[in-house]
Amino acid sequence: MADSTILSLVLYLPVAGMLAIAAFPPGRDGLVRAFTLAVMVAQFLLSILLYVHFDPAVPGLQAATRLPWIPSWGVTYIIGLDGYNILLVLLTTFLGPLVTAGAFSAITKQVKLFYAMVFLIQFAMLGTFVAQDLFLFYLFWEAMLIPMFLIIGIWGGERRIYATVKFFLYTAFGSIMMLAAVIYLVWSLWSTTGITSFAFADLYKARLPLDAQQWLLAAFALSFAIKVPMVPFHTWLPDAHVEAPTAGSVILAGVLLKMGTYGFMKLGFPLFPDATQLATPFLAILSVVSIVYGACLALVQTDIKKIIAYSSISHLGYVMLGLLSVDLLGIQGAIVQMVSHGLVAAGLFLMVGMIYERCHTRELAAYGGLAKVLPVYSVFFLILTLASVGLPTTSGFTGEFLVLMGAFNAAWRHTAGIPVWVAGVAVSGVVLGALYMLWFAQRFLFGAERVPHGPVADLNLREKSILAILLVAVFWLGLFPDSAMKRTELAAREYQELVSAPRTPLATKLTGPVPAEAAR
Repeated sequence: MADSTILSLVLYLPVAGMLAIAAFPPGRDGLVRAFTLAVMVAQFLLSILLYVHFDPAVPGLQAATRLPWIPSWGVTYIIGLDGYNILLVLLTTFLGPLVTAGAFSAITKQVKLFYAMVFLIQFAMLGTFVAQDLFLFYLFWEAMLIPMFLIIGIWGGERRIYATVKFFLYTAFGSIMMLAAVIYLVWSLWSTTGITSFAFADLYKARLPLDAQQWLLAAFALSFAIKVPMVPFHTWLPDAHVEAPTAGSVILAGVLLKMGTYGFMKLGFPLFPDATQLATPFLAILSVVSIVYGACLALVQTDIKKIIAYSSISHLGYVMLGLLSVDLLGIQGAIVQMVSHGLVAAGLFLMVGMIYERCHTRELAAYGGLAKVLPVYSVFFLILTLASVGLPTTSGFTGEFLVLMGAFNAAWRHTAGIPVWVAGVAVSGVVLGALYMLWFAQRFLFGAERVPHGPVADLNLREKSILAILLVAVFWLGLFPDSAMKRTELAAREYQELVSAPRTPLATKLTGPVPAEAAR
């Protein structure tokens, strides 16, 4: 079977699964759960084939499918794999079965509709990553809103409507701005070259004046920054996490937030390199503010879900800093950090859901001494906590270390506009991360025994299996990152070239020459 066919199967299996469970008779919730899990496992196994077949020595798209769609508009159906998305596709399909299995006991109402929405958001997220045409990308980007809106709005907590509306308004506003920028960008390509195209490869060649690049970057960056989220566009995230069911939180933290950082990496910065160079000092400061501010907010939370939610803001600040460094180590570290955060945050949210099912509260003050009464749970939780703070041998260490190396390289060589003090402040995020997570673990797992509605049972076989699989991935990426980084290296070098090379038609509009090292 051709790799392009396998990729299409990976992308459209959730759609087939959604249509299939719609035909299931009412009252067969167990069958719906088992069928959904089987489809998700099959999708993951197919994605492993794509990962194994992916040739790190071949630049550009692999497993690509190109079909004419709306020729008069220059829209082409293009999907494919490259070093930008191969790990994110694997992460998405890896988390799919775990989300499904993790919701077996948590979701008891409208089970068929819930798993249909899980299928739909899986399809939308994968489509966003593999799309290579901006029109197609935007459709998948917007399609993601519908299932997440319903997952939070139907199966969420008491304030789910407030959280859902807030999430929708933030995301929709950013999307509208991006749509306006997309239209102008395609029109500009046509007016300067006579080519009407939404294909990424064609849009990378557009030569726009600096002022136009700045406005377009601002529109794209607003949409992507909301999704990351970066401070000050982060306020929707804690509410969405707290009110979402566990599966919704895992999807949000594990994959959906990466759509924002992926958007910056694949589109925002490469499309508008001259504007990016000018904006790098400001964006780098925002990234460090997100790192430190997110960590400080996590330190003062009393709701255990909010602690992990604010930690996501901090961890994804490192991803942005790595991308802005335009350094090979920093870019690859950013990609690894995206995957690492997806794994670790997903595991922590799953564990919050497991304890919530037993004790029906997320207030940290209600817990204590869980290591004595839930020893297996506590071991898994402590390992994930150490991975979150970047313990060597875990994926968290690999990603953050490479990002910081890239940031300091860029600062010392003056190749990206990142001040040295910004890279230095970013290091403090590591210390703050250890502070709030270890403080959290100390209060949660040790001290006087406090278990609401106790006694409670330790993890069952299903829950142990989910967490064990996650830990295997965390340690694999931490101990053997070479396999993953080989697959991202050519894309990281292409990103360097796209972001470093000036593309404005009037060189005098730049505030200064591009440093020779950056241009290379």
